[in-house]
Amino acid sequence: MQNYSMMLPNYSIGPAVFEQIEQFCSPYGKTVIAIGGHNAMAAARPLIAQAIADSDLQILEFLWYGGEASYENVTALQQHPLVQQADMIFAIGGGKALDTCKCLGIKTGKPVFTFPTIASTCAAVTSVAIMYHSDGSFCEPFFFSQPPAHAFIQTGLIAAAPTQYLWAGMGDTYAKYYETSVSARGDQLEHFNGLGVQMSRQCLEPLLQYGKQALDDNQRQQCTYALEQVVLAVIVTTGLVSIFVTREHTSDYNSGLAHGIFYALTTLPHFEATHLHGAVVGFGVLLLLLCDKQTAEFERLYQFNRSVGLPVSLQDLEITPAQMESLYPSVINAKDVQHYPYPITIPMLQQAFAQLDSYHQKIQPSR
Repeated sequence: MQNYSMMLPNYSIGPAVFEQIEQFCSPYGKTVIAIGGHNAMAAARPLIAQAIADSDLQILEFLWYGGEASYENVTALQQHPLVQQADMIFAIGGGKALDTCKCLGIKTGKPVFTFPTIASTCAAVTSVAIMYHSDGSFCEPFFFSQPPAHAFIQTGLIAAAPTQYLWAGMGDTYAKYYETSVSARGDQLEHFNGLGVQMSRQCLEPLLQYGKQALDDNQRQQCTYALEQVVLAVIVTTGLVSIFVTREHTSDYNSGLAHGIFYALTTLPHFEATHLHGAVVGFGVLLLLLCDKQTAEFERLYQFNRSVGLPVSLQDLEITPAQMESLYPSVINAKDVQHYPYPITIPMLQQAFAQLDSYHQKIQPSR
């Protein structure tokens, strides 16, 4: 037997949650350094300033996070006098800005409060930061013991954000269910891992039920129940699953074939500049399901992807079959598929891509 602790996230969600900033933040001090992306801070700054105008909280400055979730940017921020002076950090923006601030909080020992302005990742509530090199290439996951002190998920900001982020976020979110459940298959799971695997189902079902409506509402910049349910799945449910399945600081149950395909594709020149992470991972799930012989589930997800415009073919990703085939060795050797119930092989990938192409050609004329 072992002793262990699970530190789970706290969050508020809704169009008026910034009214709770003073309640949750004032116990940690008075001075704040706000750090984030340019567009995110432009959208959130007036709302945050108004919300704390009559409180004892003082924002010293709004600083750009540096454009990449890199240790170099964390070090530069760590050396900034106003960061050193602040009692707490307000992290504003998308995944890379939030992860930069979370890493900074660990390095400085300061509490971090997250203000996601888009719903594309679960970074607002997780106890890991995905770190990159300065050139944008992947570095490593940086794990720590507890998530941010509180996440303020202001759905009005998210509803006003470009729809591409929610769109791509859905692909990454339902991948959590498929990758987690397949990667854990046949294992004797610890309690926390088992909770994560069982909870991961909620990363899928709300998207199938509300995803199309949520995108339509996002397009109209409307805060609705459907939008909120999808935002909760993308940010909160996926974050909880990640915390449970990575408690031992491994990605054994937190990734899989869909991410292996994504990381292989990122080695193609300029691929990441034109294709969002979650959308590509959502495409990879189709191949995961074909390799796993889940034909009915593949067809269900293919139809969902088509309904919301997520990729369903190599053509949608603007790559050729020859380019994809050249990446098969990278896929089968990816860390993401090393803890798997069976080996992923090149013939298996060849068959899955052939099945996908055949099904796509059969469905295509009905468009």
